[in-house]
Amino acid sequence: MSRQRNYRKIIISRTDSIGDVVLTLPLLGLLKKYYPGTDIVFLGQSYTRAVVKACEHADEFIDWKEISSLPFPEQVKFMHNLQAGLILHVFPVKEIAHLAKRAGIPERIGSTGRLYHYSTCNKLVRLSRKNSPLHEAMLNIRLTSGLLKGSMIPVEDIPGLYGMNRIKSLPEPLESLIDRARFNLILHPKSKGSAREWGSANFAKLSAMLPASEYKVFITGTAAEGAMLKEEGFFDKAGEVTDTTGKMSLDEMISFINTADGLIAASTGPLHLAAALGKVALGIYPPIRPMHPGRWAPLGKRADYLVADKECSQCRKTGPCQCMLSISPLQVKQKLDSLVNP
Repeated sequence: MSRQRNYRKIIISRTDSIGDVVLTLPLLGLLKKYYPGTDIVFLGQSYTRAVVKACEHADEFIDWKEISSLPFPEQVKFMHNLQAGLILHVFPVKEIAHLAKRAGIPERIGSTGRLYHYSTCNKLVRLSRKNSPLHEAMLNIRLTSGLLKGSMIPVEDIPGLYGMNRIKSLPEPLESLIDRARFNLILHPKSKGSAREWGSANFAKLSAMLPASEYKVFITGTAAEGAMLKEEGFFDKAGEVTDTTGKMSLDEMISFINTADGLIAASTGPLHLAAALGKVALGIYPPIRPMHPGRWAPLGKRADYLVADKECSQCRKTGPCQCMLSISPLQVKQKLDSLVNP
């Protein structure tokens, strides 16, 4: 396949979470660079629609749940009518792989790590995410090896490929919370179980030591996460904070992060959103594979991370991660200061 190959449409199939989708956007940016006249269709889950819609490289979003609810012949008809020339199975789903083949999509690319790709894809890329030393964003792009001559770009080029330039205006009630005289910092303590957490006690200590004259601190998360923080006594121990848990849709959260100045979290979707939007994005990570920052660090012009400098098998156990908890609030504050005032 050559760089001059023309595609009317390319489907990107990635039906998992927000952070994963954010780290797939640079793949869209690279495809648009090589095929500027091609429409890119993103096949994902409905809760990530706002992320994809904010990306200038995506021309259309399709909700996989809506498609999968149709009778199979209707699914095939729908996929066929898209008239796509290529589908990239970035997040492998057996049903989607079989559907793409039945729909007659001419080029179907998947990884060698799924047996069903051998019968459903006509191009296989040797790719093992679990054991790879590459960052997740680079692994997504690696799937285009043989398709794009520049598929192995430097990781430093990733921030220029997100294309998150279609951000909605922030509603006035949320806009009014922003203080332009201070650094507007978002703390996102919870992860909905998707990552090792730093702990609400540490976030409370951090917020308490941030000078109120310099920082306006916001707490974000779902309504359920806000209730958990209250039960854990977070708001009693924290400094002066503004609680916005449960008060924003994902659209609004994206706009709020874009309007604020920085965000601190574990390896979560909001952290990757902040990095993609060019904000100060500070992640706190465990040292164990595959959760370590080598795979999942925020990639942005003002992004960085903290991780315990050790090898620790204890991280594999459930419950509080001691490697995460060993990172002190003072360390986080010092790292934050270095990012705010480089």
